[in-house]
Amino acid sequence: MTKLSRRALLTGGALAVAGSAFFAAGGRNLFYAAITEASAATKLTAPEAHAQAVAGDILLVDIRRPDEWDRTGTGEGAARLDMRREDFTDALKTLAGGRTDAPVALICARGVRSARLTNRLTEAGFTNIIDVPEGMLGSRAGPGWIERGLPVVK
Repeated sequence: MTKLSRRALLTGGALAVAGSAFFAAGGRNLFYAAITEASAATKLTAPEAHAQAVAGDILLVDIRRPDEWDRTGTGEGAARLDMRREDFTDALKTLAGGRTDAPVALICARGVRSARLTNRLTEAGFTNIIDVPEGMLGSRAGPGWIERGLPVVK
């Protein structure tokens, strides 16, 4: 190996180790914060979303994938609706009783997808979209549904 390629290898290795340490030390939340879209939606904590969903005050929708639901379960009171469905907007409108003004709270794993989808749904005419930014697994916004010990349905 030449000196240059050894230097590049050592530098790359050092960066990988530093990045891994940063991620393990809580940088994960900074990473998710960096890729999360800004949203003007109302935000709820996981306990607030749970209380309002079981009381019937909001429609709480878990927008994750089926394999994610299988791994962790879905929060009690939440409907499952995979955001990748081509007919997602129509299916959500059906769940909301045909109302685009119904209070709909979105939850995903860590708040990234829910923030993005909140913006898309607002553009599609929904007027009362709420974000649960800590998600099921926790984020910078909070520890998440599971860590908080809120009930899940498998």
